[in-house]
Amino acid sequence: MNKTFSLRLMVFLVFAFFAVLLSRLYQLQVINGKDNRFLADNNRIQRKRIEAPRGLILDRNNEVIAENQPVYLLEKEVDKKETVSREEALSLQSRAEDKNLKISLKRNYPHKELFAHAVGYLSEVTEEEFTEKKLELKGYGLGSLIGRVGLEAQYEELLKGKDGSELVEVDTQGRIIRRMGRVLPLPGKVLTTALDKNLQEVAAKEMAGKKGAVIASNPQNGEILVFFSSPSYDPNLFLNDERQELGQIIGDEKNRPLLNRVIGGLYQPGSTFKIVTSIAGLEEGKITPQTLINDPGVIYIGSFSYSNWYYTSYGGKEGDINVEKALARSTDTYFYKLGEMIGIEKLNYWAEKFNLDKAFGIDMPGELAGFIATPEWKMKAKGESWFLGNTYHMSIGQGDIDLTPLGVNLMTAVVASGGKICTPRMLKIEAENTPYQADCREIGIKRQYLQVVKKGMFLACQEGGTAWPFFGFQPQVACKTGTAETGDGKTTHAWFTVFAPLENPEIVLTVLVEKGGEGSSVAGPIAKEILKKYFENK
Repeated sequence: MNKTFSLRLMVFLVFAFFAVLLSRLYQLQVINGKDNRFLADNNRIQRKRIEAPRGLILDRNNEVIAENQPVYLLEKEVDKKETVSREEALSLQSRAEDKNLKISLKRNYPHKELFAHAVGYLSEVTEEEFTEKKLELKGYGLGSLIGRVGLEAQYEELLKGKDGSELVEVDTQGRIIRRMGRVLPLPGKVLTTALDKNLQEVAAKEMAGKKGAVIASNPQNGEILVFFSSPSYDPNLFLNDERQELGQIIGDEKNRPLLNRVIGGLYQPGSTFKIVTSIAGLEEGKITPQTLINDPGVIYIGSFSYSNWYYTSYGGKEGDINVEKALARSTDTYFYKLGEMIGIEKLNYWAEKFNLDKAFGIDMPGELAGFIATPEWKMKAKGESWFLGNTYHMSIGQGDIDLTPLGVNLMTAVVASGGKICTPRMLKIEAENTPYQADCREIGIKRQYLQVVKKGMFLACQEGGTAWPFFGFQPQVACKTGTAETGDGKTTHAWFTVFAPLENPEIVLTVLVEKGGEGSSVAGPIAKEILKKYFENK
């Protein structure tokens, strides 16, 4: 009885096991067969992204300043690649063993530090960015490169292009055994800038070992010819995984090489601001071109004294001078008195007319607006009233006033252009070979007053003026020196801003050497070398 029961139980269990097995097989092959076949094919057939070649960036003479270099990758397993040389890649192709060979493109900046702040750099999309910004919808994948600063960031959408894709069949080891189809990528657009590599090289050479900026523009249309911030850095480091060297650059708080001083550095403009004070005095009718103001060497207000550089350095006095000579000699006492005559409200008004309290809208991320103090600001920020001494300081570009080198350049360009401000522009040619249209506007200055200021700036570059490096320079130019106190009582920023030729100006050049000393002796020679190169090229 027990043996018979045991036998029947065993038969039942075997039958039940096969029934469950057959049921499971039926479910897998019949009921879920379509889904499982899809999963099997999906493991065997994969879609791989083909990265689009990023658009090139060129200077105005079609010199490549951002390019793509081929990188040869041998894919041994899925997501495991080995870089091989071009020669090895060609050898694999000649032996028809190139099924797992992939050619990728790596961004390269051939001139390294020369265009770093203008062009910018790329880095990989982070997982957080990918999720939060929904970059997958914009054609990015994890590991995709994206522009971070400079033109790479500004024109990311044009430069990126559109990625393609490829269907491949892989074996159980993940090796490609068959390519099934391909959608070719669309390359990014080629961008031609207004930058001039030859001038940029001179700027970099002359600024070596100095902190500061050089910016040159065309006053007639706003094109940027030179854009150099010093010290600079090699943008290739962000792509070459040079972590130690990159860490040193990022952590260099003393020199701050990543700071774009051209548009992101704010400095007291010193005597370059006398351009605005002169226009304000003439436009408001406080002076005429013939009005004489006496230079006593030093002015006393209570216990405070305000002196002229000529008196401080040599004990000299200019005597009775007009605005042209005051600009040529950069006579502080003249502008103290003129500022008092104008008043801070009108001085603020004309600074705003020059757009100096706002950003100028350059096609580059990171531009800071200038700062022009007002009595209202001082009361709110410091709880103090505005004093005459504050107006004195403002009238010569000192005190609570800060401008970027771009701001000083465009302030100068107003005189050079005959009274207009043009939106600064890095690009010369848009995508599809369309020259961009200049965006300029008149700011409402009478031509005769612009001519007076222009004459004063011309005299500054002639014998007897402050800009001695340009004495005898050809073609004739108009310029303004600036030596701005930094507040530490020891150092000064060296400024030099100039346009050329004197008639029909086509370039405005501004040089700032941070804590460099006198504008005439430090920044002036740098400007001279750049302009020499400019006219040699012409």
